[in-house]
Amino acid sequence: MARLKDKYTKEIVPRLMEISGYTNVMQVPRMEKIVLNIGMGEAIANAKSLEAAEADLVAIAGQHALTTRSRKSIANFKLRQGMPIGLKVTLRGERMWAFFDKLVNAVLPRMHEFQGIPADAFDGRGNYTLGLKEQILFPEIEYDKVDKIRGMEISIVTTARNDEDGKNLLELLGMPFAKDGGEG
Repeated sequence: MARLKDKYTKEIVPRLMEISGYTNVMQVPRMEKIVLNIGMGEAIANAKSLEAAEADLVAIAGQHALTTRSRKSIANFKLRQGMPIGLKVTLRGERMWAFFDKLVNAVLPRMHEFQGIPADAFDGRGNYTLGLKEQILFPEIEYDKVDKIRGMEISIVTTARNDEDGKNLLELLGMPFAKDGGEG
């Protein structure tokens, strides 16, 4: 969404330069991509569930989902190498900005007893991963047409060098972190 990208360029970049002491605009962290991922263990037994999950993911992301396949066979799970076990979508550019705006302003506030998202889910390189327990939080999903409640993982990949810079970037973009660091 152009509104959020404009805010990043005009307000957040100068603020991050001030906070972190960057001397060059190119040093300032920015969002690179957002990856949505649904792990589908039930796809082993029910191939139709993959289609329903893909329809949900396409509605949420606005672009086609890629099927992820198992890398190796695991006999205990009746899993063979190459079987479809999940879906993912990588968002960049305008779709990434629009999705982030929707996530922060429409989806997260709809969570039950929302107190903010955990601030400790960074990976050490400024990237943040958030797990949602249900896809029905998204306004595009029609509750009546959902075959099963599925969770998803949302990874926000930034160019930040460390967690502190990544957190500053996401906070200034409007990400509602919990005050105590825990989930609400």
